[in-house]
Amino acid sequence: RTRVASFFADVKAWAAGRWWQWRLALLLFLTWDATRHLKDPEAGGLFAGITFGVHEFGHLLFAFFGQFMTVLGGSLNQLLLPVATAALFWYYRDYFGIGVAGMWLGSSLLDLARYVADARVQELDLVGFGDDPQHDWTFLLGQMHALQYDTRIAAVLRGLALLALLASIGFSVWVLLQMAIRRDEAVAPVIKP
Repeated sequence: RTRVASFFADVKAWAAGRWWQWRLALLLFLTWDATRHLKDPEAGGLFAGITFGVHEFGHLLFAFFGQFMTVLGGSLNQLLLPVATAALFWYYRDYFGIGVAGMWLGSSLLDLARYVADARVQELDLVGFGDDPQHDWTFLLGQMHALQYDTRIAAVLRGLALLALLASIGFSVWVLLQMAIRRDEAVAPVIKP
C-alpha cells in the first residue's frame, strides 16, 4: 500500500467513534472567516493576531543570520509555524487539526500578500521594535532588485492562499464525513472527543 493510501486509511480508522458536530461548527466559522478575509484583505481574520505575533518573533528568531534573514525571518516564520503545527497534528494523529492548521496557513498567506503588495506604496501602518520601523518587503525586494514585482508576487501569494484554504476546507469536510459515517464504529467503549 502506498503512503497516501495508508494515510487515508489511518484517517478513516481515527474517525471512528469521534464527534463531528462541534468540529462542523468550527469549520463553518473558519470557512466564513476565510471567505471574509479573501473578500477584504484588511479584515484580517481569526488568525491575524497570532500571525502578527509569530511574524514579529520570527525577526528575533532569525536575527543571528544577518540583516536579510532577520527581515525575511518574520514572513518566513509566519508561514513555517502553521506548517509545523500541521506536522504536530499529524504526529499526534489529529487529522481535523491538520485542516485547521492549513486554514491558518491560508490566512497567513493572505496577510503576507497584503504586506508584499504594499512594498512600493507603503500605506500600511508598521509596527516594529524601533521608533521608525522599516517595511520588510520594501527592503527585501529592493535588495533583490525586484521591487517592481511586488503586486505580482502578492497575486501569487493570494493564489497559494486560495489553494491552501480550498484544500484545507475540502480535507476537513472529508474528515468530518468519515466521522459521521463511522460514528457507530467506535474502536473503544468510550467515545473519543
